[in-house]
Amino acid sequence: MTKKPAQRVKHVPQRTCVGCRETLPKRQMVRIVRTDNGVRVDPTGKAAGRGAYLHDQRDCWVRGLRGALAHALKAELTADDRARLEEFINTLPLDGAEASN
Repeated sequence: MTKKPAQRVKHVPQRTCVGCRETLPKRQMVRIVRTDNGVRVDPTGKAAGRGAYLHDQRDCWVRGLRGALAHALKAELTADDRARLEEFINTLPLDGAEASN
């Protein structure tokens, strides 16, 4: 009887949400990147610059904007950066807690 070759387990990159500190696969997170032009949402996850990750949940984004995101990006968020990120937050679905209000 011959042995079957062992199948390799595919490596899945893990990232930590700066809002709630939960670790999930990279593909399930939204990347925020600090560039020379300011802080932006990076839908491809490949833009050059220092990045941080958040869930696609509003409560994580709200907690992240309180200071954790700026700390992770090692930059102060300008009013323009905050406006751009809050515009993206408005496109996110409501959480269960907010939907019941």
